[in-house]
Amino acid sequence: MKRLIVIIFHFSLFLFPLSASAQVKFATVDYDAVLKQMPEYAQAQQSLMGLKAKYDKEATRGEEEFQKKFSEFLQGQKEFPENILVKRQAELQTLMEAGIKFRQEAQQLLTKAEQETMATVKAKLNDAINAVGMEGGYAFVLSTSKDACPFVNPMVGDNVTKQVLKHLGIEVPEKENAQ
Repeated sequence: MKRLIVIIFHFSLFLFPLSASAQVKFATVDYDAVLKQMPEYAQAQQSLMGLKAKYDKEATRGEEEFQKKFSEFLQGQKEFPENILVKRQAELQTLMEAGIKFRQEAQQLLTKAEQETMATVKAKLNDAINAVGMEGGYAFVLSTSKDACPFVNPMVGDNVTKQVLKHLGIEVPEKENAQ
């Protein structure tokens, strides 16, 4: 009898996870599509483009300075004494290295600025997804962006992209509402 109770107990432990998993609700959201429709995303992109333009302008100024000095070097190199020639070559080398270093630093700063700027936008989107997930009673919400989840059976999972957009206060066009 004791053995039968142990077997029934173990069998029930095996069946419980199967029945519990059948009750789990999940949803999907097109994360990137929602992100790109957020006004904060457009503002962030505009801000980043302005910053990039400033870095590009400064890099171009440095390149123009290098080109001018290089042109002067080429015009006068036959007339320069050896010590002036060496000095000018070193000066050109320094300008070239400084230009390369500036471009690398600018790229790193732009990457950091993008991460910092987008962090607040993504936090807002994540909060909206969390709210819709909690309201809908979903165990989790999967992102379908970039083919992260190539197939979701629409009979099992719900697409909550429209609800997230509405939660963010973004108007969903009528043609999309009809779907």
